[in-house]
Amino acid sequence: MIQIRPYVLFALSLLAPALSFGDSRDALLATIDDRYAQDREIALDIWGYAELGFLEVKSTALLQEALAAGGFRVKAGVAGIPTAFIAEAGSGKPVIALLAEFDALPGLTQTAAPVREEIPANAGGHACGHHLFGTASVSAAIAIKQWLADNSIKGTIRVYGSPAEEGGSGKVYMVREGLFDDVDAVLSWHPGDVNRATATATLANRSARFNFHGLSAHAAGAPEKARSALDGVEAFNYMINMMREHVPQETRIHYVITSGGEAPNVVPDYAQVYYYLRNPDADMVRSIWERMEAAAKGAAAGTGTSVDWEIMHGNLSMLPNRLIAGLMQKNLERLGGFSYTDEEKVFAESIYQTLTTPQFELGSQQQVFATDTAVSMGSTDVGDISWNVPTAEFTTATWVPGTPAHSWQAIAAGGTDIGIKGLQLAAKTLALTAADIFENPGLAVEARAEFLEQRGADFKYAPLLGDRAPALDYRLKP
Repeated sequence: MIQIRPYVLFALSLLAPALSFGDSRDALLATIDDRYAQDREIALDIWGYAELGFLEVKSTALLQEALAAGGFRVKAGVAGIPTAFIAEAGSGKPVIALLAEFDALPGLTQTAAPVREEIPANAGGHACGHHLFGTASVSAAIAIKQWLADNSIKGTIRVYGSPAEEGGSGKVYMVREGLFDDVDAVLSWHPGDVNRATATATLANRSARFNFHGLSAHAAGAPEKARSALDGVEAFNYMINMMREHVPQETRIHYVITSGGEAPNVVPDYAQVYYYLRNPDADMVRSIWERMEAAAKGAAAGTGTSVDWEIMHGNLSMLPNRLIAGLMQKNLERLGGFSYTDEEKVFAESIYQTLTTPQFELGSQQQVFATDTAVSMGSTDVGDISWNVPTAEFTTATWVPGTPAHSWQAIAAGGTDIGIKGLQLAAKTLALTAADIFENPGLAVEARAEFLEQRGADFKYAPLLGDRAPALDYRLKP
């Protein structure tokens, strides 16, 4: 794997052109300010829908409607995914893409309250803030489209509506279809608990459902006639847990048993376990995966069962572009953070008391932190884009400082104006960074040169999910 060396990142960020918020840029930001109420409504509607991966019918419709009303040409159902879309405005080069996510996470619901309070009717919740992610990108794109027209600047702005980031790899199918082939730069962001650009590599990952099949019988009356599929799952898990001692230390393996039988006195003839495997190096993921498949076969042989599996998703690691990250950081610093109202302070203090060893303190949302260069232990399907197009990301403090992703606290803050303030900061940062590149297309050329050097001459793209069709029902299975 190509290692991303951070030692020159801060120096590179200084090369970004100094921002002067003149009439042109002020008008760009004013367009986003004018959209505040509309963006708030869209984001909170999507927060309430809390639709899971590839099922985001109402969420994608809201974003597409906003873009169409803003003068974008919208193409829905791309890459064989009904909820995926591409929206485009302008013409010519450079082509700058903004990413828009909108799927929720399953099994975790929460009201917009600072105490644990579930919403039983919901199948999931926006514990990763994708309702904010998609809305901010749409808002920025609409502002950029207007700015390009008002200033007679050549270029194309696109929004890629990318479903199922959480375990569905929606963007990978879009990359595989060649939908990013003519893009010069991809600007992305993600909700978080601080404001800063992120020039971090992530972990490549792959997931699969392993299905064990046996023979059922009365667990007491005729156990000798049965072969337990759950025994196969448990033997497999035991073997994988022993394997943890013999893999590179940065490897992450985690699982849930999604089906293990219905009654103790019936030997289950079917059981399923759902695995994630992560490592910074995609080739290492492939190598360890072969050992996992061998373990599954061994577990089946040892328990008299059979096993099959289905690859559910796969993402490459993130290859961040340092030049674009420097532009993002500079724009974040010029914009600055934001303050809470007295009511929001009370909410934040209540949330803060529920956090375990928070890394950041209350009030830190008012500042912009230095660019993050540490390797992230998470994974994202943005990774596949970043190995095909120069790509960079940043975060804004859409959650109370110290809040981890995939938590009820993240859902709660994301359903309040704390989240909306972070959304607006993100939209402005995206818009300013895109404007930098549109005004100086040479930046896209420099970003591409860095990208090719980092990626290496011998790179050949091979998605970790292989040639499978989009797993449109992956959230519907047990």
